Amino acid sequence: MANAFWFVLVGGLLLVMGLTSSVLKRLPVTSAIIYLAVGLLVGPTMLNLFHFNPLKEAALLEVLTEVAVLISLFSAGVKMPLPFSFARWRAPLLLATVSMAVTVAMIAAFAYYVLGMPLGAGVLLGAILSPTDPVLATDVQIRHASDRDQLRFTLTSEAGMNDGGAFPFVVLGMGLLGLEGFHNTGLNWLLVDVVWVAVGGIALGVVAGLALAKLGWKLRRTPFKHELMDDFLGLGLIGVVYGLAVSLHVGGFLAVFFAAVTLRQTELKLAEAARSAIGHAYEGTAPSYASLYPDSELPAKVSEGSLIFNEHLERLSEVLLILLIGGTLFINSWSWAAVGLALFVFFIARPVSVVVSLLGTRTPWRIRGMTAWFGVRGIGSLYYLMYAIQRGLPETLALQLIQLTLIVVALSILLHGLSVKPMMGRFWRRSKQKTIP
Repeated sequence: MANAFWFVLVGGLLLVMGLTSSVLKRLPVTSAIIYLAVGLLVGPTMLNLFHFNPLKEAALLEVLTEVAVLISLFSAGVKMPLPFSFARWRAPLLLATVSMAVTVAMIAAFAYYVLGMPLGAGVLLGAILSPTDPVLATDVQIRHASDRDQLRFTLTSEAGMNDGGAFPFVVLGMGLLGLEGFHNTGLNWLLVDVVWVAVGGIALGVVAGLALAKLGWKLRRTPFKHELMDDFLGLGLIGVVYGLAVSLHVGGFLAVFFAAVTLRQTELKLAEAARSAIGHAYEGTAPSYASLYPDSELPAKVSEGSLIFNEHLERLSEVLLILLIGGTLFINSWSWAAVGLALFVFFIARPVSVVVSLLGTRTPWRIRGMTAWFGVRGIGSLYYLMYAIQRGLPETLALQLIQLTLIVVALSILLHGLSVKPMMGRFWRRSKQKTIP
């Protein structure tokens, strides 16, 4: 398809979505379904105006999906409403670790026993499909930085962590396949690709987020009150943290997410300390001054200033990538094996893994049920698939994994996109809203 047609297609779609946004919010479907429908319409499924070949364009698609996931992880991180504590984060941590491991194991078993794939390929497929998506799950994620909804918090923080948590299993699957450069399959894999990657990524993110928060706060509180370009600071933090993580061979996705979380929480603590100091200064004359001290008179927060811009970038990447997904699919891509795998992931692997991981927690069963269903698969899965292809995955196996992954993602967009608005609305009408303690 000519470049001019691409401009018309994408530009026209953006115009329609922008002009009809208030109408679309009332429809029982998500915007992702509309993007996918347009991609299927102009792609080889129907009009065949263009065909995107993910095998030939793996390098490009790897970069596009990588950037989209990083921006989405940052946006999710700076919306975390309350400081980190193990009590609040226990459920998301269990979902991002135990649930992920169970999901990988179940998908690997399905691939090995039902689809007849080698064990290494099954583990790799499980790793590709196990992370829930921070890009396509907008309707079930934290809506703003003051949103304390427990269900949305659980799903958002899980997606923020398990995109990074999938990487060790990707490495394990490629090691079992015997690909060059991937040989860690035992204790070395556990120590290097699991412990070092996770701990190193989280530590790097915490240090970077803390440093930027304190530096930005200090500059804005100096007598000259420096003006800071928050959009640049947000993107700069993503770039520096991720680049350092890749150089140090630690979890880059984890580093970016926890850098954003730490940035937000540190700025909240600094603002609260400033209010307390003001309150003590006026003690005796205005005892409630600290509580009335408006945020507008405090230094602006980098996390808040960069959020809107990054969310806009996130939406643009969603449009482009879902159009490309639609442009990869043929009618015969919808094989029984691919559809059966998708249904297994949504109706068996995800619910079982959620139930197992949350045993012994105080998470209400209604929230567990909603969490079990809304395990949206999307851009993170495409990234890990392209990552494996770019590092020597055999072509025959690559084509098989491309078909399976794309159908799972497409069906996730359809099934979760059609169910999210009615189910979320019914859920909150029939039960008292649970907030984060």
